[in-house]
Amino acid sequence: MTVALPPKPLAALSADEARRIALRAQGMLGVPDRRGGVRGVLRRLGAVQLDTISVLARSHELVPYARLGAVGRSSVEAAYWGAGTSFEYWSHAACVLPIEEWPLFAFRRRAFTARGRRWHTMADAERSCAEVRARLHAEGPLTSTDLGGARNGGPWWDWSETKIATEWLLDVGEVVCTERRGWKRVYDLAERAVPAELLAQQLDDETCLRRLVGQAGAALGVATRADLADYHRLKGEQVDAVAADAGLVPVEVQGWGRDGGPGSAWADPAALATTPRGRHRTTLLSPFDSLIWDRARTERIFGFAHRLEAYVPKPKRVHGYFAMPLLAGGRLVGRVDPAREGRVLIARQVSVASPAAVAPMAQALREAADWVGCDEVKVERVVPESLAGPLTAAVSAG
Repeated sequence: MTVALPPKPLAALSADEARRIALRAQGMLGVPDRRGGVRGVLRRLGAVQLDTISVLARSHELVPYARLGAVGRSSVEAAYWGAGTSFEYWSHAACVLPIEEWPLFAFRRRAFTARGRRWHTMADAERSCAEVRARLHAEGPLTSTDLGGARNGGPWWDWSETKIATEWLLDVGEVVCTERRGWKRVYDLAERAVPAELLAQQLDDETCLRRLVGQAGAALGVATRADLADYHRLKGEQVDAVAADAGLVPVEVQGWGRDGGPGSAWADPAALATTPRGRHRTTLLSPFDSLIWDRARTERIFGFAHRLEAYVPKPKRVHGYFAMPLLAGGRLVGRVDPAREGRVLIARQVSVASPAAVAPMAQALREAADWVGCDEVKVERVVPESLAGPLTAAVSAG
């Protein structure tokens, strides 16, 4: 397949400039937008990924924490859910999305409709869907349990007919996930959950894609074709079709030899208008944070190879079950595999790139412990081992 090249670059960026632009776009460089709070972070990023794993906290809590600091965990949930300001749908993965983006995913809802089914099959789709609609209409928002149960009694993927029907209606946009309650999706009818002015917008596929690519470009700052596609899980050819009209400008980035030729990329014009300056965040990152969720982009920008090892057999893990990268000084300089036992945060394995990373790692561990209500940090293993003493001392000194 031939990849469409961006037009002639309007600007040339060094790899370091591109890194700083990406950090600022993701809210990791400069003064945090505390007035906008968690909802401001969500609007800026356009998508916050959800995941079942909870070590320090769930990933969607870690994302605003990384940008705003010790925001109250209950206020994070309140900002996402219950006020009609967001919904859950398929973006990069299952994500919390600003409600304003509802019209932009019409292309995906139509694609599900055209396919006619998801990977589960219903015995009587018409009857099952009608029953779900009727229950939601009569009783208001409900979980799968409220609707009759999510499973047939077998493995987690052995869904009940009602669960399959409900998820299908969510896929095609008749039903909306308005919140998570005890990690269970709460479903409501789109006609009730989505503001009328948004529900009435019927955008064609090209408009949806153009606006999503523009939003991804703004959230990334500077990006290759593959970066733009990955943000909302679009196809490369979909990006090609709209990138030139998405409000982005072509740029050349030193060393970014990928996609459409040596260094070709797209940038948000606003990101190029001023030089990124300000204070860098020092924080631990969820592996599902949009700054690093694209592993190829992470390695290209930061020279940091990262892999989630939660699903790797324990003897084959290198960095641990849920290794969280350390961001400090605008670079990824280490990682830690955390755990909690009561009010103790345990750093099962800490890897640091150099002695200079010891102090920021200690700071990040202490701040994370305080945020989740732990009184103590216990360091079990450090790589390289020669830095175990200095790190333990630095953690204790705090």
